[in-house]
Amino acid sequence: MIQPQPKPDWAPVPRPGVRSVEFRVLLRTDGILLANLRFSRSATIDRHSARHEIDVVCVAGSGFTAVGDDAYSIHAGQTVRWPANVNHCLWTEHDSMETIMVERYGA
Repeated sequence: MIQPQPKPDWAPVPRPGVRSVEFRVLLRTDGILLANLRFSRSATIDRHSARHEIDVVCVAGSGFTAVGDDAYSIHAGQTVRWPANVNHCLWTEHDSMETIMVERYGA
């Protein structure tokens, strides 16, 4: 059966500590949330944790991620997994970036 996207239009991420990041929700079903995030240059999602694992797929551009105390660069074609209950963040400096976030909140 064909279903509409839960949130097809781009909107700013409604979270304190987030700067210049837009999102849309592509799919929400059976414990999985699939979201598309778009980062401008000098954008950031603040350091925080989640109660579930999140896979971050960089589909365009490049930026940086921190997982716990470690920081890494991330580029189109790469993925990173954020473990549950571990602080993480994403940001850009001189490039923009687009990601797909796969959240397994029902696991």
